[in-house]
Amino acid sequence: MESSHRNLAHQVVHELGKKILQGTYKVGDSLPSEADLCTEFNISRTATREAVKMLSAKGLISSRPRQGIKVVESKHWNLFDVDVLNWILIGKPDLYLLRHFLQLRLAIEPEAAFLAAQYKQDSDLVAIENALVRMKDATNGQDDTHEADIEFHQSILSASNNPFFIQLTNFITTALKVNIRFTNRMIPVTLAEYQAHVDIFEHIKNSEPQAAFDSAMVTQKATLEIVNKQIEALENKKV
Repeated sequence: MESSHRNLAHQVVHELGKKILQGTYKVGDSLPSEADLCTEFNISRTATREAVKMLSAKGLISSRPRQGIKVVESKHWNLFDVDVLNWILIGKPDLYLLRHFLQLRLAIEPEAAFLAAQYKQDSDLVAIENALVRMKDATNGQDDTHEADIEFHQSILSASNNPFFIQLTNFITTALKVNIRFTNRMIPVTLAEYQAHVDIFEHIKNSEPQAAFDSAMVTQKATLEIVNKQIEALENKKV
């Protein structure tokens, strides 16, 4: 019976989580009461309370007596939670959220490359090189541009051999997929982009931490600059 309650609670969590990230329920909005949620989803009060606790733990809502259930500001959301990251992808990510992702990538990925140059294993080099092969194929339209790019960056995190960096893989993957929302899916990897990734790999392979860091920093800053210009153009249109 407890397992059944938990499964029903998970279903409610996913439905409400998606609605929050899709904007059906906005910051400050009140969600239905626990009694109304019981009726809406045809579940018990126990399962409903479990769902509310789970959403609260993910930082999406607050639930207080006489105040009801409300969506809280996004700065309180647990953006490293796997469910929240998945809801972001099916929600309505915008350029501002993409910039937030890129700003954190700027702090993470160059350091991951630095660590990879120090602590990589042979298997890590094979994984990175395989991703590069896919990226090269993508320049000719023979592989998926974005999947190859995601595989490359995942491999760098893994090669850092730091468990905290490795556990950021879901975050980085989501950031890259959000970036895809704002690019033309038909554009292949350019030779210049491919070469920039080759440079990172070569520095890692040759155990050159600072050079690997610097090369990764260049690619991250270039992407962030593009998004900053897009936001600037968007804001100028509003004036």
